[in-house]
Amino acid sequence: QVQLVESGGGLVQPGGSLLLSCEGSGRSFGNLAMAWFRQAPGNEREFVAAISWTAVTKFYRDSVKGRFTIGRLNDKNAVYLRMEDLKPEDTGVYYCAAGDPHPAAWKRDREYDYWGQGTQVTVSS
Repeated sequence: QVQLVESGGGLVQPGGSLLLSCEGSGRSFGNLAMAWFRQAPGNEREFVAAISWTAVTKFYRDSVKGRFTIGRLNDKNAVYLRMEDLKPEDTGVYYCAAGDPHPAAWKRDREYDYWGQGTQVTVSS
């Protein structure tokens, strides 16, 4: 059974940091792009960051550039999201995903075939 399992979410004050982790099992994800998406209550799921299988290419949504960093360890079948200077608008359920997106479609969730169950991130004082 192919699975992606996220961890590391929690409650943090504005300006704080969190490290999200996502580990895959059931197959190797080393040849797939991996990404993070998030969904706030009442909102649609939105792209946060993505990384190519070589880790050379990375994409971020504009609102997290300079604050979030995506990384991966292929030998651990894992992807990470380091989040710093968190803001209340970063609150949501964060999902990791894996797939082979079209080069022009990295930010589209339909391009990803595998999804985790999500981890809650709440930024509040």
